[in-house]
Amino acid sequence: MNIDYYGKILWDYHKLNEDVKKSDIILGFGSHDLHVAKRCAQLLLDGYANTIIFTGGYGRVTKNLWNITEADKFAQIAINMGVPKDKIIIENKASNTGENISKTKELLKNMDLCPTSFIVVDKPYRERRTFATLKKQWPEISFIVTSPKFTYEEYCNFYSNGEISKDEFISIMVGDLQRIFLYAKNGFQIEQEIPYKVWVAYNKLIDLNYNKHLCI
Repeated sequence: MNIDYYGKILWDYHKLNEDVKKSDIILGFGSHDLHVAKRCAQLLLDGYANTIIFTGGYGRVTKNLWNITEADKFAQIAINMGVPKDKIIIENKASNTGENISKTKELLKNMDLCPTSFIVVDKPYRERRTFATLKKQWPEISFIVTSPKFTYEEYCNFYSNGEISKDEFISIMVGDLQRIFLYAKNGFQIEQEIPYKVWVAYNKLIDLNYNKHLCI
């Protein structure tokens, strides 16, 4: 079997394929992936919500890419697509997923805003981890997780010509699967069932040296 066979198994596991519906707010998780910002902007322009929150400071990848935070970069993209500036809230201090949530909650509280329904937008291969984290750390809200509408093959192409390499992309998926397992045990996320086929793909990719983003 080739690398893409195993990579696609992880991709399919990480994606939840939920349908979006009109909500109070769109919450975009910052990263190197500018498609997330565009997906958030298009959802607002299509009438799914009236406000976008972008959350993200300088991440381990983006601190070497841009001279502004992830949230500010995403806001620029949304504004360039036609989203009014006053429809965007920026949280630009978070440096990890847990902080994305805690600092967004704090910001909303300080603004005296109490949204109860969210469209959460992240990378396609981060949907499940984001879902599991939100369920644990922000259980009182109703939310849908979605992502840019591209295939595994299209993302491989993006990363053959983009901010990170295809190998790094696959390594990130491996690392996120490990975190889905470990963080549930540590109480950071709710538990997710991981099928045997997915574990096989995970171990095969580690054997092929896609281990750069493992946390232990």
